[in-house]
Amino acid sequence: MIEVKNLHKSFDGKKILEDISAQFLSGKVNQIIGQSGSGKTVFMKSVIGLFRAEEGQVLYDGRNLVEMSGREVKLLRREVGMLFQGSALFDSLTVLGNVMFPLEMFSGMTRKEMEDRAKFCLARVNLMPDKFGLYPGEISGGMQKRVAIARAIALNPRYLFCDEPNSGLDPVTSLVIDKLIEEITEEYNITTIVNTHDMNSIMETGAHIILIEKGHKAWEGSKDDIFTSDNKSLNDFVFASDLFKNVKHAVNNK
Repeated sequence: MIEVKNLHKSFDGKKILEDISAQFLSGKVNQIIGQSGSGKTVFMKSVIGLFRAEEGQVLYDGRNLVEMSGREVKLLRREVGMLFQGSALFDSLTVLGNVMFPLEMFSGMTRKEMEDRAKFCLARVNLMPDKFGLYPGEISGGMQKRVAIARAIALNPRYLFCDEPNSGLDPVTSLVIDKLIEEITEEYNITTIVNTHDMNSIMETGAHIILIEKGHKAWEGSKDDIFTSDNKSLNDFVFASDLFKNVKHAVNNK
């Protein structure tokens, strides 16, 4: 579990995040949502430790990231997996080489052990062995996301951060990736935090959701709570389109 307590973050004297508290649960897909410029990306980066908060706590199973030394942060990083927007695979490495990369950097495994672990992770994300020797430019966007997920779980992380995992994918592939992230989270009891604005993802996998608005936590709940909430900020964000307004009306009038 990751717990955030009274988090504040500023840049050049301008307050970006103010007094945000939240819990992100293990074995659940936790989502951070909000409009562009709301502060959700700064919030996620502050939770990861890419930005250091001026005030507050970020507790990784009780360990306060804000107070950690540089060495302690590096050790914590080994427990963290990252799925970047756009996958961020290395073009010069094969599919197998991309997944082996963090193992080569941090694991101390033998070459055979690294290959076996990478192949296991690729099989777990349903990528066939005939793709292992290909380069990222030779596979589809959906396959690239699968490789990125395999790389993110290669070190068997306790915490997984996903930044817009469906960016650039078609709706069908997006749902497949959402389901894969959910399955892996539950299977390995990972604390997964997803930064997203994809409404389908929110409705499908949002076990625990934080809405950020103008640097504050505006709402917290689950995907099931969305349809019954009278929170104006939430409704303005989620039900902005006529389609989702109709969906809410249909659900509430069953």
